[in-house]
Amino acid sequence: MTGASSGIGLAIAGMLADEGYDLTLASRTEEKLLAAAASDAFGAVETLAVATDVGDPEAIAALVDAHRERFGRLDVLVNNAGLGVAGELGQIKDKHLSLQLSVNLRAPILFYREAEQMLRAAGAEHGEALVVNTASITGKIGEPGLGVYSATKHGLVGFTQAMQLELGPAGIKSCVLCPAFVDTALSDYVKDSVAPETMIRAEDVAESVRALLRLSSAAVIPEIVMLQRGMAGLP
Repeated sequence: MTGASSGIGLAIAGMLADEGYDLTLASRTEEKLLAAAASDAFGAVETLAVATDVGDPEAIAALVDAHRERFGRLDVLVNNAGLGVAGELGQIKDKHLSLQLSVNLRAPILFYREAEQMLRAAGAEHGEALVVNTASITGKIGEPGLGVYSATKHGLVGFTQAMQLELGPAGIKSCVLCPAFVDTALSDYVKDSVAPETMIRAEDVAESVRALLRLSSAAVIPEIVMLQRGMAGLP
């Protein structure tokens, strides 16, 4: 579980603990991650907290190795870490372009690759291994001022579709989450114009993942688009 120390990631991690899953929790800031891992929400399950920069391929491989060593298996992989840097076309800096591409798109691809063996083992055992990738509504509709972020999330939607077709026959389901504004710190920049009470709750997103876990092996939901109250549908 990446991006696990706050917001959507922490809500999904708490839900997984509630469902009885032992967890490897990862985020970039160690202090914040360890505080989250010490929450009472995880008291009934075993947790491994590993501060990880998912922009670093070697750190991704080390995280998967640490999980394998501790737990030996992987039934659910959640690629939730992500970031956006706002700016119109002429304001895009090379370092911000590279950072968003590496965290939002390259990292999930590498986690699939590094975890494939464990996912295939779980798929062969029970046909319900699951990978959840957190994209955004901007993965369906590009947003001005967030062009690079939109592009990475569109890419993640496409990669998830490809993985469902490629790995689905091996009992590995893939689903991409595309929520609109969620009431977390990442949405603070729009809270002057979008009322927080109209935003999706992080717990809403977590409950959508719980629903995925309760499907039979025959049922696949490749994508969840979640709109907020008062928001028009997709064109």
